[in-house]
Amino acid sequence: MRLSVAQLRQTIESSIKMRHSDKQIADFIRFVKLSDRLDDQTIDDLQTAGAGPKTVEVLKRLETESASLKEAPPPPPPPAALPQKPPPDSIKQKAIIDAAREYALNYDKQLPNFICVQVTRRYWDRTGSENWSQLDTITQKLSYYDHQEKYDTISVSNRPDNYPLDKLGGTVTRGEFGSLMREIFSPQENADFEWDRWRKLRGKEQYSFAYRIEQANSHYTMSYGVHSAEEQTVTPGYHGLIYIDVDTGLISRLTVDPDVPPTFPVRSAHTTLDFDYAKIGDSLYLLPLASRIISKDDRGLMTRNDVEFHLYRKFGTESIIKFAPDAIPEDKLKDEGNDTGTQPKTPAPAQEPKKP
Repeated sequence: MRLSVAQLRQTIESSIKMRHSDKQIADFIRFVKLSDRLDDQTIDDLQTAGAGPKTVEVLKRLETESASLKEAPPPPPPPAALPQKPPPDSIKQKAIIDAAREYALNYDKQLPNFICVQVTRRYWDRTGSENWSQLDTITQKLSYYDHQEKYDTISVSNRPDNYPLDKLGGTVTRGEFGSLMREIFSPQENADFEWDRWRKLRGKEQYSFAYRIEQANSHYTMSYGVHSAEEQTVTPGYHGLIYIDVDTGLISRLTVDPDVPPTFPVRSAHTTLDFDYAKIGDSLYLLPLASRIISKDDRGLMTRNDVEFHLYRKFGTESIIKFAPDAIPEDKLKDEGNDTGTQPKTPAPAQEPKKP
C-alpha cells in the first residue's frame, strides 16, 4: 500500500499504543510504499515512541527506497495545552479529602457478598525497554464473603488448573478490594495530601491529589523470592495520586509508587488501580475495574500484570459464571487529562518468570 510519511508515522504510533508487537508492526509496514521522503529524524522520533528493532530495520529500508522522493511536509505542531482552571480553595480541598477519607475507611463495610472473575494477563521483558512478551493468562473465581477475599484458580493460559496463584511464580498482587484505599486514608498512615490538578478519566472530570506516606507510618509490604531461600520483605514508604470524581465525590483511581530501599532487589513497582460502577443484584456498587503493576528488578528484568474484574454476581448457591470474559478496552483506562498517569495492598516485585 502507498502511504505518506505522516500516515506511516500515525500508523506506527497507533500500533505502539495498542501494544502490537515489534514483529507485527514490522510485518505490516514491510509492504508499504512511500509517497514522500522518510528521514532520520522521523525514524528517531518513532524509536523514542517505542518502535522496536525489527520496525526500525524496515524503516531504514524505506528511508533508502524513498531517498529520491519529494521531502515530506513537517508534522503539525502538538495542540497547545488547555489552560487549567483554578484549583478549589483550601477549604473545599479539605472537604473533598475528608469526604473521601470517610468513604474509604467504610468502603468494605458497604460491600455485599459477591463472586466475580479475575483475569490476570502477565507479561515480562528481559531488556528493560518495555518490549513485552506475554507469559500467561490466569483466570480465577474471586469470592468475597464477610469482607474476606478467596481466590480459586480456574485456568492458566486456557488450561484447566487449580494451582494457588502465589505458587505460580512471577508477580502477584493483593489489596484491590478496599485494603489499599483504606490504608492510604488511615489515620495511622498519616498521609500528606496536596492538590495535583484537574484531570479527566472515562469522560468524567476528576479532582486529583498527590499523597505521600512516610516509611515510619507505612503498612505497605513488598516481597521478593517468595517460597525460596532468597525471600526478602520490606515495608517502604510510598506516594502516588488519588482521583476523585467531581460529580460523585468517590474515588475512581489510585496510583502507588513505593520508595524502595536501594538494597532491595526490586528497583521500582508502579501500580494503578481503577474503580467503576458494577451491578450486583439490584444495586450499583463502586468496585475494582482493572489494575496494572509494572515492576523492574536489579537485573533489568521488567514484569507487567494487567488485572481485570468481570461478571460480578451476588454470592449464593445459584451464582453461575461463564469464564470467558473479554479484555477491558484500553481506552476505558486512559487518563484523558493533560498528562497520562501510568494502580493492591502488596504488589509483589519482579522475579524471573517461570512456567507453572
